[in-house]
Amino acid sequence: MTAASITVSETPLVLYTLRRADDALILGHRLSEWCGHAPAMEEDMALANMGLDLLGQARELYTHAAKVEGQGNDEDKFAYLRDVRQYRNLLLLEQPNGDFARTMTRQFFYAVFADLYWRAMMASRDTTLAAIAAKAEKEFAYHVRHSSEWMIRLGDGTEESHRRAQTAIDDLWAFTGEMFSVDDAERGLIDAGIAVDPATLRSRWLKIVSGVLHEATLILPENDWMQKGGRDGRHSEHLGHLLSELQSLPRTFPGAMW
Repeated sequence: MTAASITVSETPLVLYTLRRADDALILGHRLSEWCGHAPAMEEDMALANMGLDLLGQARELYTHAAKVEGQGNDEDKFAYLRDVRQYRNLLLLEQPNGDFARTMTRQFFYAVFADLYWRAMMASRDTTLAAIAAKAEKEFAYHVRHSSEWMIRLGDGTEESHRRAQTAIDDLWAFTGEMFSVDDAERGLIDAGIAVDPATLRSRWLKIVSGVLHEATLILPENDWMQKGGRDGRHSEHLGHLLSELQSLPRTFPGAMW
């Protein structure tokens, strides 16, 4: 007997919180895939610790979403018992790790955004989200520093590391625009002072990213076409494979405790 998928009452605040929780869960899982495979022991520990930061953020956000929804769901049900179309994470974060340069580029693009985003969210009128933001911003400040240092090392390193880093930037750039998009469900929360308009963060994000990549002798693509869909539950094929692994135990053994 396998566990059935749950239903979710997606009010604007529940949906908003789940989107951020899903970001943290999916990226945290991607980073966990590096355990035992990173290029050095210190980096293995660093990636694992960043993954744990994200898992902690996901738990707090799922718990808050469950409280707001009030339908008997909890962090485990949100994480393990939803279908793929119910996940609302950014497409960028579900992309496969690839080589180390690709993982670090994905981490760099998102960490710079998340650091700015959570810093702004500290002023949210939702006191729980503001408290989560205060902790998350401190964690992402480290994520930015760590990934920035690696982008410089890779870009300004060997010919091969430069090539891999530039390839990763070119491949992942089209997924970055979704970080700054807003739909009607979020617009009301922004007007109410609960949410942050990510579009207001774009210029600062671009300035930080451009500065680091310039130092790394890397180039941002000129193409302004952007991929989107994750926030609406329209994902790449990669998320389904990720969830089949993530959900295998709780789906197969409902109620299992470990």
